[in-house]
This record gives sequence, C-alpha cells and structure tokens, in this order.
Amino acid sequence: MPSPTVTLTQDQIDHFHEKGYLSLDAITTPDELKHLREVYDRLFTNRTGWESGDQFDLAGTDDNTPTLPQLLGPSKYAPELQDTLYRANASAIARQLLGNDLEDRVGEHMILKPASYGAPTPWHQDQAYHDPTLSYRNVNFWLPLDDATVESGCLHFVPGSHRMDVMP
Repeated sequence: MPSPTVTLTQDQIDHFHEKGYLSLDAITTPDELKHLREVYDRLFTNRTGWESGDQFDLAGTDDNTPTLPQLLGPSKYAPELQDTLYRANASAIARQLLGNDLEDRVGEHMILKPASYGAPTPWHQDQAYHDPTLSYRNVNFWLPLDDATVESGCLHFVPGSHRMDVMP
C-alpha cells in the first residue's frame, strides 16, 4: 500500500470533534481518481454483485432498472481498490482523528448517482447502518468521483449531529 500523504492540522482535528465532520481537499491524485472512476464504472456497468445481493437498489425497487444502485464490498470484486493512496490516506486520517490504537476495519460501498437520474439519497445517519447493540468509534469517508456542488446535490452534514442518538 502507498505511504499516506495527508497530515491534519490541530484545527482540523478540533473541528471534527466539535462538528462531527471534516471536509478535506483531495486525499488522492488525479490519476488515481481517474482509475477509481474506471473501476466504479466497470462494476456498475457489469452489475457486479447483483446476483449475490451485494449490488442492489438503495431506493428499494430491486427490479431490472434500479434507480439508486449500491454495491457493498466493491474491493471483493476489484481487489486493486485495497492498494490505493485514497485508502492509505483514509486510514492515516482516521488514526489522526481517533488515535493509533484503531483496528482497521473497512466497510465499503459505492452508490451510482448519475446527474438528473434516479432517486435522491434520503437524509440519514451513517450510524443507523451499524449494529445498535454495539458502541462504535469510527470515521466514515465519502469520495465523490465527480465534482460535488450544491447545484449537483452534494453531500450535506448537520453539525453536532454526531452527539445525537440515531434518529428514527
């Protein structure tokens, strides 16, 4: 795996703990981002994992024309995803935020959201997807493969919501 290249400032670490999120500039290279897009496109074009249930429609239709396809565990189908600068930096950032005693456990998924197509991703808390009987110290990473703007429906955060219970 490549060596990490991102070091957070104390202000960034403090922001994360206070607000519950952190927005960073690129944590990978343009070349790697291009490669990640190619892998992403291949996995969704081929409907990889559909038969096994790893790819399904997040919008709940699961028919032949899904509106919000999601693929769980993409590196199971594209092992090259495990050896990326993005992943090395994500692990290094998580350790800077939560400490070096972290156990590297990776849960990963991809969502296909082409412009002007499909269903919007509903407001949600990532913690709602975790086992409610366990207590977690974790960091989730979101990597847009295209420009994310307000007009294109970029990701939004509710500052401080990391201190709240999981909402119904």
